Amino acid sequence: MCMVIFAPIFAICAFATCGGYYGRLQVKVDCADRRQSNLSINIDFGYPFRLEQVHFRAPLCEAKRGEVLFLDGDYSSAAQFFVTVGVFAFLYSLMATVVYVFYQNKYLKNNRGPLVDFVVTIMFSFMWLVSSCFWAKTLSDIKAATNPTQVLLLISACRAQENKCAATQEPLWSRLNTSVVFGFVNLVLWGGNIWFVFKETGWYKTGHRYPTRSASGKRSSEMRQRLYSESSFDQPDESFGPTRQNSFNQSQTDYLSFSLPQTYLGKAVNYSTEKRAASQGPMIFVNEM
Repeated sequence: MCMVIFAPIFAICAFATCGGYYGRLQVKVDCADRRQSNLSINIDFGYPFRLEQVHFRAPLCEAKRGEVLFLDGDYSSAAQFFVTVGVFAFLYSLMATVVYVFYQNKYLKNNRGPLVDFVVTIMFSFMWLVSSCFWAKTLSDIKAATNPTQVLLLISACRAQENKCAATQEPLWSRLNTSVVFGFVNLVLWGGNIWFVFKETGWYKTGHRYPTRSASGKRSSEMRQRLYSESSFDQPDESFGPTRQNSFNQSQTDYLSFSLPQTYLGKAVNYSTEKRAASQGPMIFVNEM
């Protein structure tokens, strides 16, 4: 769910803050001869940051003519790579959202969907890592190339001590700094999603379907011990059971024969009768008339 909600949003923020950037540097050249001064020299640049194609016109101050100057550096490769990764990550996250919501059964069929999603997620995590680091380094180079001090050194009139040169407006870098932050946020988001996608694959399910041998052996031994204890508690001892029962019956017979009083009227009783009759308790015989 985190991937479905936040991945498209952060991808848009990453490539939009970088791809739509526009910056302006404004300098002034105040010549000793006031007639040749130019107090408003605008230097505009932006994405894809091919600074070597950015030119501006500055006065020479010694003659009634000017010069055309160009900035240094071509930083388009890092910027375009960063934006391309952001665009493709946005498109894939949208497609994955549609599949998760409307085609869940086909996604899980034959384990192909989770495996493809797992591999693509690893690829995008790696590309976000490379593009974010590359773009962060390139941004520092762009700031150095458009530094007002560095730009003023390109102007011939500013090398003369009698002329005065200064920067009246500097570019704002907050938007590009934000793009770098969004790049690393996407790296964390896609890298963390690797674990959740891996849980949907058959590799993770296979590892949890068949437990290890040690855990299985321990579980089976506990089960056998439990069954043995229950059977030992419920069933009587076969070797000592009849002996204990006979001894109990004998003691009960002896106790009843000698302890309980009996009253006999008439016929004499033969004490050699079966022990079974004696074990039934005291009996009273009445003489038949």
